[in-house]
Amino acid sequence: MQSLTINATKRDNVGKSPTKAIRKAKKVPCVLYGGEKPIHFSAPEIDFKELVYTHKTYTVNLVINKEQTYKAILQDIQFHPVTDAILHLDFLQLFDEKEVIIEIPIKIKGVPVGVLNQGGVLRVNRRKVSVKALPKNLPDFLECNVSKLHIGNKFYVTELKSPDFEILESENVVIAQVRTSRTAIKASGDTGDEEKEGQEEKQPE
Repeated sequence: MQSLTINATKRDNVGKSPTKAIRKAKKVPCVLYGGEKPIHFSAPEIDFKELVYTHKTYTVNLVINKEQTYKAILQDIQFHPVTDAILHLDFLQLFDEKEVIIEIPIKIKGVPVGVLNQGGVLRVNRRKVSVKALPKNLPDFLECNVSKLHIGNKFYVTELKSPDFEILESENVVIAQVRTSRTAIKASGDTGDEEKEGQEEKQPE
């Protein structure tokens, strides 16, 4: 999985006043969980843009005080209700021998037969799925090849199975499906109505 590096500063004081001062300085208060004890730190808000405002999923190398590096994943985000500014971030420390649960993005590949030749439309139901794996086995994305889907066909999450990770979703979860387009349905309905009206006109009074 791709990774980003965040250079951070450890926080010794975690009260309301120090936190307010951090945010005033355009920085974000954060906490790293998963180790022996939580580690409080902060970093410039702009440094989190690529991590937060993306459809991708990254692991993070947190370099605190230029001394200690921790490998982690983003667990939770708090935004300001009005400005959408990042208020707080929670991270989970990763360990090579310990499995972790994370949402992995779905990458749609191909154009369905049902869209190319049958007038259908592709509907993508899920953009991410939860998986459980060791950090070394975390994929950048899960590929969903929809090329063979005809109208009425569905691509189920079970088709994404891999020995490298466990998918934590119900087996009946649909990732994508090809459906009849509204235009086709409407056209079919109009034709039916016209035929019905024609039949009614031929009936004797």
